[in-house]
Amino acid sequence: MAYTRRDFIRAWGFAAAVIMPGLPRPAAGANRSQRRPNILFIMSDDHSVNTIGCYKRRLSQYGRTPHIDRIAKEGMRLENCFCTNSICVPSRASILTGQYSHINGVYGLADSLDPKKVHVGGLLQDAGYQTAVIGKWHLKTEPTGFDYYNVLPGQGKYHNPVLKEKGGGSKRYEGFSTDIITDLSLKWLKGRDPDKPFCLMTHYKNCHEPWDFAERHKTLYDGVTFPEPESLWEDKSHRSDGSREYGLMIETMAGRMERKNYPTGTLETKRMTPRQRKKAAYQKLVRDYLRCVASIDENVGRLLKYLDAHGLARETVVIYTSDQGYFLGEHNYIDKRWIFEESLRMPFIVRYPGEIAAGSVSEDMVLNIDFAPLMLDYAGAEKAKSMQGVSFRANLLGRTPAGWRKAMYYRYWLHGSRPAHLGIRTKRYKLIFFYGLGLGVKGAQKKPTGVGWELYNLEKDPHELQNVYGKPIYASVVKDIKGQLGVLKNKYGDTDEKYPELLKRVEQYWD
Repeated sequence: MAYTRRDFIRAWGFAAAVIMPGLPRPAAGANRSQRRPNILFIMSDDHSVNTIGCYKRRLSQYGRTPHIDRIAKEGMRLENCFCTNSICVPSRASILTGQYSHINGVYGLADSLDPKKVHVGGLLQDAGYQTAVIGKWHLKTEPTGFDYYNVLPGQGKYHNPVLKEKGGGSKRYEGFSTDIITDLSLKWLKGRDPDKPFCLMTHYKNCHEPWDFAERHKTLYDGVTFPEPESLWEDKSHRSDGSREYGLMIETMAGRMERKNYPTGTLETKRMTPRQRKKAAYQKLVRDYLRCVASIDENVGRLLKYLDAHGLARETVVIYTSDQGYFLGEHNYIDKRWIFEESLRMPFIVRYPGEIAAGSVSEDMVLNIDFAPLMLDYAGAEKAKSMQGVSFRANLLGRTPAGWRKAMYYRYWLHGSRPAHLGIRTKRYKLIFFYGLGLGVKGAQKKPTGVGWELYNLEKDPHELQNVYGKPIYASVVKDIKGQLGVLKNKYGDTDEKYPELLKRVEQYWD
């Protein structure tokens, strides 16, 4: 679709909010004779697909994730699962509500989820499910819609954490948080009503920075030298003014690691050149991170073992995911937030014996706003009309519904050292608009940053090392994708009519 500047501004600023209509619920699977399945939803924090064995990516051979890989071996691995706002609190809100940030009101880290918001926990509860969330909540307000909760306050601690239990107050537990969260999850499973289906959300703190690990893993990967990403030494001169000078770099991480009280040990860099220091920080980053991942996998194994031992495996949908992806030196970055692939892409692995084919893979584009509708579909419950996501149960059966999305819309709101931006990703291209404005978002930087467009040909440039925006050969591609971006913004009701300063930048930087 060839959009003019006027069409584009209208789509951004003055179109009526439209919620994406739901696709028909798949009939497949509805003839299963057994009762509605249980749902075990396991979510870690900041887990990159590059470190999970079954994804066969850059660091997968070092990841040692046999239990997570088992879910994929006995179920399906999604290759194109994406986050709509790659930062912890907003992503978690989107997963629960099935809505983009501008609809659920959780734009950044300082926002909280309105307890009155309709979300998947409460809807499953209404559908007769026993519901529980254990571990990292991170949404500020007290959990609602759960029969039981026992959650970390804020980020929580890796060692000897305090958790707050529904109706019981706060309690300090001795040990490593991942083990404790699993202990509490198993305790809840053992005490549930066996005659009712359940939805248990087990949320781990791992692998959030500073990537602390259990004592048993302190020598894991000793002596291993990890391969560096191609983009660790990227020359960012190809980038736009909107992104070139920003980001959380490995050099910054080195400064943190050099502190005497750094949780996983001090990085010694005396007498190192800047290049050597950066390389050393990268190696420590990956080593700490993978040690942190190790306890996730072990505890996923404990949960799977419980299902096996109690005859629950065949009647339980098991999902493993993370709240977003993570940079491990790619583009010389750590952290997430950006629309670039390592941050945007989420792991999603699911098993449901008898319905999902073992060892299958889906290339369909799925978003975190789709998770809640999927779980409600398995429960035989209708999704809320307020939910913008759609169930992908049919996709998990290998049957892509007609009209399934070919492009996804992304928006990062928390303007700061990673500038505010939005964009669209198709199978082949990614178009990004770095608008660099805080727009009154809580916790956002007020000072504007640079503005610019970037376009990446993911087919030719999967590591996003060459911005081709402005090259004459891509002029028609840009026009078409800008049109698609306007359509998606309109469809999801993200009109920006409240932000004249942003609309002015769109007008000014259209070309």
